[in-house]
Parts: sequence; C-alpha cells; structure tokens
Amino acid sequence: MFSLRAVAKTFDNGTIALEDISAEIAAGEFVALLGPSGCGKSTLLRLLAGLEDPSAGKIIWDQDRRPVPGDIGFVFQDATLLPWADAAENVFLPLKLRGVTRGEAQQRVTTALTQVGLGDFTHARPKGLSGGMKMRVSIARALVSEPILLLMDEPFAALDEFTRHRLQDDLHDLWRRTGKTIIFVTHSIYEASYLANRILVMSPRPGRIAADLRPNLPEGTSRRGSAAYNALVEQVTDSFKHIMSHE
Repeated sequence: MFSLRAVAKTFDNGTIALEDISAEIAAGEFVALLGPSGCGKSTLLRLLAGLEDPSAGKIIWDQDRRPVPGDIGFVFQDATLLPWADAAENVFLPLKLRGVTRGEAQQRVTTALTQVGLGDFTHARPKGLSGGMKMRVSIARALVSEPILLLMDEPFAALDEFTRHRLQDDLHDLWRRTGKTIIFVTHSIYEASYLANRILVMSPRPGRIAADLRPNLPEGTSRRGSAAYNALVEQVTDSFKHIMSHE
C-alpha cells in the first residue's frame, strides 16, 4: 500500500522524534507499532495521516498517489465525541463535513454502527454510554468514510481489562471480515501479540524500527490462550529487552 523511505521527524524545538524509518506496508496487513512511551509511534501515525510532514525521507503511496479525503480513518486515544449529539450524529460528522447529506449517509452510518456492535444504540448520547461503547462509536466514525487505511493510536489504553479484551476480539474480527489495512499504536506487548499479523518494534527516541516480526497465530477463541501466543509474547519480550539493552 505504501513505503516509508528513510523517514525522519525533528520538531522545531530540536527534538528528534523519528530517525531513518523504512518499511513497506502491504494492503490488508494489521501492523502493530510497539514501543515505549515517547518513541515516536504517535508521530509516525500523524505523518501517515498527513497531519504533519516528515523532516526528511518520503512516504510513497501505491501508484505514487496520496490518499483522497476519506481514504484514511483515524481513531485517537480518547473517543472525543460531541456530548450533545447521539451516536448516529457523531458517526455522521466526517461525512457531514464533506458535504454528504443526512439522507445519503443514513445507510452508511447504520452499517458502521452495526459493524462495531452498536446497531441498537444509534440514538444514545455519550453520557449514556460506557467507556468501551464510546470507543466503539469513535471506531464507527472512522469506518463510516469506508477508509482504505485505519490508523489507531492506543484506542484501548484507558479501558478496563475486561472491556479491552472484548474490544480487541471485536477489532480483530472486524479486520478479518473487512480486510482493511490497520496501523495500531500500542505499548502493550500482549496487545500487539494478540491483534497484529505484523509487529514493528520501535526503539526509544529517536524512534527507529528495531525489529520486524510476523506472527502466525491460530484464529478463533483459543488464540489468546494458545501455546503459539505465549511463545510469541516471549519472543517479542526478548526482542524488546535486546533493543533496550543496546540503547
């Protein structure tokens, strides 16, 4: 889908957030960006979203084409919903900003909410939703534009463990059903190992890709408890320890 060619990012205050980031991301991959806080994971997402520009290097899209509006969905750490609007209205927002009428958008909004398991909560306002449900609305809002790339910046970090596991299951199932390309930022080895079919382990700042792992875990309800999963967690942990010891 796109290539990162020696991408770097230095902020105006002199902080070097990213250095020599190179990778090729194929369509349909679920890529976890794993690393410690402050290693530039979120900065890399913002570069991919076009919210910031690299200081050096290039992001080269397939057929040398930058995505058009709506091609990239972004899910932030906080759900950031409009408190006065119901779930459907919050999901409709990105289409509304692009000039799509409510009538034209209705089916897409319903489909997006159904995809995240909130088909019966279209008229619920944020104050009546749990933290996990609010994040589902945020994911639906990112999906309603039918993006080819979904960027997710630690979306489950603030949730309790039970809700987090449930949303991880639902997100993994959504990825399998839709085949969307997902770039998912996390600092949890367990989360990255469970969700992704590719893990890019980043070094402490300045962030670099220090390891590129490609898990091959069984699908289904036994995935998290499988011997392969436990072995992968150990492999990723050892890789991360090796990276930290050489910094």
